[in-house]
Amino acid sequence: MSSRSRTDQVLDAAVAQIGGAQRPGQHRMAHAITEALTGQEHLLVQAGTGTGKSLGYLAPTLVALAEGRLQRVVIATATLALQAQLATKDIPVALDAVHAVTGRKPTAAMVKGRSNYACLYRVRGGAPDSDQAALITGEELLATMPGAREDTEGADSALGAEVVMLRDWAEEQLESSGGGDRDDAPAHTDRAWSQVSIPVRECLGAQRCPYGDTCFVEKSRDVARASDLVVTNHALLAIDAMHGGTALPEHDAVVIDEAHELVSRMTGAAAVELSPQLVERVARRALGWVEDELGLEFLETADTLRNALDAVEPVRVRTPDSPVVAAAETLRVVSRQVTLALSGSEDPDQRQAHAAVKEIFDIAERIAKLADADVVYVNDRDRFGREIRVAPLAVAGLLRDRVLEERTTIFCSATLKIGGGFTAVAGGFGLRADECRGETTEDGTVDRPQNPLDGGADLAVGLPGGAEEEAPADKSHPTLWRGVDVGSPFDYRKQGILYVARDLPQPGRDGLPPEVLAEIAELTWAAGGRTLGLFASRRNAEAAAKHVRAELPSYQILCQGDAQLSELTRRFAAEPEVSLFGTLSLWQGIDVPGDTCRLVIIDKIPFPRPDDPLIRARQDAVAEAGGNGFMAVAASHAALLLAQGSGRLIRRISDKGMVAVLDPRLATARYGSFLRAGLPDFWPTADRETAVTSLRRLAENG
Repeated sequence: MSSRSRTDQVLDAAVAQIGGAQRPGQHRMAHAITEALTGQEHLLVQAGTGTGKSLGYLAPTLVALAEGRLQRVVIATATLALQAQLATKDIPVALDAVHAVTGRKPTAAMVKGRSNYACLYRVRGGAPDSDQAALITGEELLATMPGAREDTEGADSALGAEVVMLRDWAEEQLESSGGGDRDDAPAHTDRAWSQVSIPVRECLGAQRCPYGDTCFVEKSRDVARASDLVVTNHALLAIDAMHGGTALPEHDAVVIDEAHELVSRMTGAAAVELSPQLVERVARRALGWVEDELGLEFLETADTLRNALDAVEPVRVRTPDSPVVAAAETLRVVSRQVTLALSGSEDPDQRQAHAAVKEIFDIAERIAKLADADVVYVNDRDRFGREIRVAPLAVAGLLRDRVLEERTTIFCSATLKIGGGFTAVAGGFGLRADECRGETTEDGTVDRPQNPLDGGADLAVGLPGGAEEEAPADKSHPTLWRGVDVGSPFDYRKQGILYVARDLPQPGRDGLPPEVLAEIAELTWAAGGRTLGLFASRRNAEAAAKHVRAELPSYQILCQGDAQLSELTRRFAAEPEVSLFGTLSLWQGIDVPGDTCRLVIIDKIPFPRPDDPLIRARQDAVAEAGGNGFMAVAASHAALLLAQGSGRLIRRISDKGMVAVLDPRLATARYGSFLRAGLPDFWPTADRETAVTSLRRLAENG
């Protein structure tokens, strides 16, 4: 029996197990992945909403593992929540199907970052020592203080109760052979969790920690090393790449799910921040182990950094004579002296303080260096004043050197084609257009791609990758790649309409004009509510919600900020006539099938802020290399997000509705066709009356 037919059988068995329907695109996806794994060729797969892409990549990888053609595969998805969904829903179904077809059942494990597990050293070293605290559980403490979070004193008491409860839970996890995973912990705040977990840099290591033999993190890593399939997230994949493969076990292939988010999440993982508050906190922590004069000097560097930040504008730092660079150099010198003074001790608390100071030193050194591979910039925070950030100019080099050239990589997402092809996105991953063996469309046509960005996307490969070490010289894995679009089971032309309001005024900086507000109210009325409003800013979302509430008092309009986002999305899904207006958090991930979402309103093409220092630096780098910086960076960013936002409309075969884009530039600007090429193939119109009439008919007929 061929592995390809086994893959088909595994898919059929898994789909039958969940009561689903056969999807040709899912089988095409699985076949393409089988071929890529066999030929050691990288693959980009666009699998539209409804394809069932999780089973589409699980079936071929698990069959390859069951047959011994691969020793281990890593699956990296965007978030911890998606990791959990894979581990609890999709993977068990796929494993049962593989076992039924092949007679073998690969093993699977989930790996997260260190701070997602309880640290027994923190749990026990910081435990309360009073008799009362030892006798009363955290749950009992919380139960006795119903208004605990209403004032500062109550908030501190509630925090203490949460910490005690988390410590109780961690001990129970140890006794029951649990994993100590934060997702399994009782409800708690981030502040409470920070008291029972530990940052990576401050970990003592299994050999030095008194609880190394029972460490939850080490246990999870041991399980992963003994497993065939390892599920992680984009951030940990980035950390593994930056630190020479120390976070994940050896593996033969990587499947990257939700790959459209990979670049931004790897950028976030490789970025660092430094603030006066952080410096002061770490300095106070080190005071007990250094001479008074050095400790005071270290404390004073916090004020030095604060004054430097106040003396400059919140923009990119480019020149060595900037006050921020001078402050970073001072901090580098002093923190190095403190690091040396703290080194060599076997005292666990001093070793952790040493690690915290060493991290300050590393960040200060990175800032002072102003390397071409980094973007250093001052950032205004909503609270606590300014900080300085350092982010990699690009992650393409890191991905190419540390991932693509070491193992076969499969990139999967519902949105990977922008501008009509894969090359723009592939460039951000470190893949060049001249290495592409072709792009296969939904109808089976194979095209040699033309770069829609006139070379701009390819230039991203030449940008520095932000890796901390020089790339090894013995790379041997080929970087040839293909793109495959397996389509979607939805008939977008019959299920959806794309209305572009080309007669409205262009967006400006002064909020939503009256014409746009009136259009939002009319469209929401025509749809009978049931509207998801995706706005460029919180200000616009709130203005639209206020206007529609006034114009349509019988309609219930929820707005981001009214309550927790999870509660708002739950109500939007559960109450069909409710509408929900919000910002970036709603553009991706929200899945609301059925009549509850008949209209998606997008007020503005989601270009990144033009004053974003990182975006500006990336555009400048592409332009300096001869490419089109705006198209390669800003337009590509907008195209992916616009496709994601439009994808909120049709989630099931029975869904019908409209995406209304109230930004005329989508129809009139030169880049409009590039942006539209990545959208679902909805029936298009620019006529307001047609849009309103169609929505009213849909509302009346259900």
